[in-house]
Amino acid sequence: MKIEEVKRVLGEFSLFRVLNDNELSKVADIAITREMKKHSHVFLQGDPLENVYFIYDGKIKIYKTDTNGKEQIVSILKKGEMFPHVGFFRKGDYPAFAEVLEASTLITVPISQFENVLIENPELCIKVFNVLGEKIVDLQNRLEEQILNNTYEQIIKLLIRLAKNHGKDLKDGSILLKAEFTNKDLANMIGTTRETISRTLTKMKKDDLIIEDKDGNLILNPNILLNEII
Repeated sequence: MKIEEVKRVLGEFSLFRVLNDNELSKVADIAITREMKKHSHVFLQGDPLENVYFIYDGKIKIYKTDTNGKEQIVSILKKGEMFPHVGFFRKGDYPAFAEVLEASTLITVPISQFENVLIENPELCIKVFNVLGEKIVDLQNRLEEQILNNTYEQIIKLLIRLAKNHGKDLKDGSILLKAEFTNKDLANMIGTTRETISRTLTKMKKDDLIIEDKDGNLILNPNILLNEII
């Protein structure tokens, strides 16, 4: 990818929209484009923290594992998102794994060089803090869900969150969530079992809270689901 194309792509990220052409050039100058194959890893948990990645195309799963090898999905990221957010102001190792769910094109920015750009551009520093703040609030909300909500309520909030982040809006206010997440994936996102997810989704279909089409996609209305937990 040529530098002008890299500038154009980076300029589409909310993080860089505040930059003028000259400032954007400084970031593009240190950026490297990487093509990643499905099921490969961008980095492993414990690897030295060296780069921040911006997704130009594709989908990335961020997850952790405990001492028993049990997987906990932190987030599913798509085009227009960056990771890891801790990369800017944290030294040490990557705190999680980053696996490629579908062939992806990533723009890699070395942290050491990017820090110099941040020092030269205080406005960009403020923007980075704002993005980090949004992620912190999201993680706090999800932690609160696990502490205060029962499993049924957690599953409802998870479906709503996935629908809003990955779904397609329909005319009647419903959202189509494609069958790209397995029951195991859903379970790993909230720390429950695949069987619990399966039983809950079956009950929700019987209660007409969600609809599953012939392709296995889910159709749901966030407002209707929220009424279940109010």
